[in-house]
Amino acid sequence: MATTIPAPGLARLAVHLAVGLMKVALLFPFLGPAARERRVQRWSRQLVAICGVAMRFDESRQARAVSPALIVCNHVSWLDIFVINALHPCRFVAKSDIRGWPLIGWLCEHTGTIFIARGKARDVRRIYEGLVKSIHDGERVAFFPEGTTSPQGTVLPFHANLFEAAIEAEVPVQPYAIRYLDADGSLHSSADFIGEMTFVESVIAIMKSGGMTAELVRLPAIDTDGAHRRELAKAAHDAIAGMLVPEGEVAVES
Repeated sequence: MATTIPAPGLARLAVHLAVGLMKVALLFPFLGPAARERRVQRWSRQLVAICGVAMRFDESRQARAVSPALIVCNHVSWLDIFVINALHPCRFVAKSDIRGWPLIGWLCEHTGTIFIARGKARDVRRIYEGLVKSIHDGERVAFFPEGTTSPQGTVLPFHANLFEAAIEAEVPVQPYAIRYLDADGSLHSSADFIGEMTFVESVIAIMKSGGMTAELVRLPAIDTDGAHRRELAKAAHDAIAGMLVPEGEVAVES
């Protein structure tokens, strides 16, 4: 059942964002990669908690983590980035629209997010080359191959272009599946960030949700040796789609 957003919750969120901005601006230029990752991970965990979202990462259900690898995940909400960062800080590829979001956009840009413009082949090529270099440099790289958010219970077709980076870098693809559940274990509609909904509207919906749990599942890595990027995209899509629908619910065809 939806609830009114408590004023202390909004105040805590505002303070947390302000603290993040100051740390990134004043502290990050003097920190090494490992120290930055620790702070991004801690800050992300705190952000998720302030929004009233619990996290579930059951090790007994997780496939073995492979490193280096190219991480891919379905995309439900702006919150996905911070849930994944709370587990493993990553360098994300995200749509350029995010750069304009209040506060969050600036934080993403200055903590290593790579922004890509829709429909620009030259931009895709530039990003692809940067991903290969980042993987070779030992960075953990992730992207959302749907290219946009989709309602829970649905996985849109995966764009295959950026899967070429895993082939070129000679690393596997490791899929992750993310979903947001209510107290009964059903998909929580308040997590959906689709259509004309703004970032601020999504924040309010999540904080009014009465609580939800973000569940992140690491799936078996997909070998890229001799594979085509379209084959990798389909294999990752099918693996993620198979994990997303809770018991008793019906999957929506993509």
